[in-house]
Amino acid sequence: MKLENDKLHAGMTVALFVLVLLVFAVADIVETDRLFSETENRILAQHPKWNLESVLDGSYEEEYETYATDQFVSRDTWVMFKTRMDIMLQKKVIKGVYLAADGYLIEQHLPQEYDGKLIDKRLDLLRQLTERYPQTLVMLAPTADNILAEKLPDYAVSYDQRQLLNQVKEKIGEEHVIDLFPTLREHREEQIYYRTDHHWTTLGAYYGYLQWTEKVGYPPRSYEPQDLETVSDSFLGTLHSRINLPMEADEIQIFPRTTLRRVKITYDFDKETDSFYEPSYLEGKNQYGYFLDDNHAFVEIETAYAANGKELFIIKDSYANSLIPILAPHYEKIYVLDLRYYNGSLFSLMEQYVTSDRVSVLVMYNCIHFLEDFSYR
Repeated sequence: MKLENDKLHAGMTVALFVLVLLVFAVADIVETDRLFSETENRILAQHPKWNLESVLDGSYEEEYETYATDQFVSRDTWVMFKTRMDIMLQKKVIKGVYLAADGYLIEQHLPQEYDGKLIDKRLDLLRQLTERYPQTLVMLAPTADNILAEKLPDYAVSYDQRQLLNQVKEKIGEEHVIDLFPTLREHREEQIYYRTDHHWTTLGAYYGYLQWTEKVGYPPRSYEPQDLETVSDSFLGTLHSRINLPMEADEIQIFPRTTLRRVKITYDFDKETDSFYEPSYLEGKNQYGYFLDDNHAFVEIETAYAANGKELFIIKDSYANSLIPILAPHYEKIYVLDLRYYNGSLFSLMEQYVTSDRVSVLVMYNCIHFLEDFSYR
C-alpha cells in the first residue's frame, strides 16, 4: 500500500509540474511581447529571427534565451519574488545592489572590475585632452558606495575611488582636478544621493557646484539648500528597478531660480526648448530624465543672462544633467557632449567649438562611469 501511495504522490507531483509548465507556455504564447519595461527602464529583447547560419553558430539560441527571459510572463512579479527570497536567505547584495542602512540601495563596484590596464587607458586619454586643451578641468564624482560607506553591510567591498582621484592628479596635475571627495564626505549625513537610484541628488550636485566655483574662481550664485523645490515625490530609480521591491520613493528637487532664466536649448541639432527641464518624464519611470531631457549626443545651450563672452564645453555622463542648470548662469553658451551616444571624432568636434581660451572645457562624470565610458576617437 505504501509503495502505491508513493507512486501516486510522485505521479501527482509530475503532473502538477507539467501542468504549471503548460500554463506558463500557453500564457507566453498568448501574451503580446512587450517592447519596454517601465519597471526596469529598458528595451526588452524581441523574438530573434531564425536562419540557418544563426542556428549553426549558436547566436540564435543565445538570443532566444535572452528573449525568453525578458518576455517571461509576469516577469516583474517574479523579480520581486526572487528578491524577497534572497532577503529571506539574508543576502545583503542582490543583482549588484547592496541593501544598505536607512533604506538606501547602493550599487556595488568590486575592485577586480577595474584593472590597471583600464585605468591607465582612461588616464592616458585624459592626458591627451589636457595637453591639447590646457583650459580643461576634470570633476569626477565619487559614487555612494565610497561616500556613504558607513551605510553598507558589514564586510561589503568597494572599489577605492580616492585612489583613482589621486592617480588622476598624478597623471594630469592637480591644477586640472576638482576633488569632490572631501566635500561630499562632509555632507554625507544629508541626502546627496538618491536612495533608489545611482545618481546624486540636486543637493549633491549643488555641493559639487560650490567646489567648481572655488576652483575656477567664480563667485557662486545665491542658491540655498532650503530653497529647493520638490517637483516629484514618486521617483523610484535604476537600483530599485533591479530588485523591484515596494519601498519609499525619492523626491526630485530643483532650485526654482533655474526655471526663471531665459535659455534656448537645442538637442542633437534638432529639437529646441526653452527650459532645462522636461516635465513629461515625471509621469513615467525614468524621472531623472526630467533633467536636460534625459541623454543626448550633443546639446547646445544659449543663455541670455551672462553677457561675458565665456563659453563652456562639457564632456559628461548623466551626473552632469542636474549640475548644468546650476552652473549655466556663468556662461553665454554651453556645449554638452555625451560620448556614449556620439560616434564621431571628439577632437574634430572640439575644433569647431573650442576655438579660443575663452572656451573652457569640463570633464564631468562619476568615477565609475569615467572608467566604463570615457573613450573617444
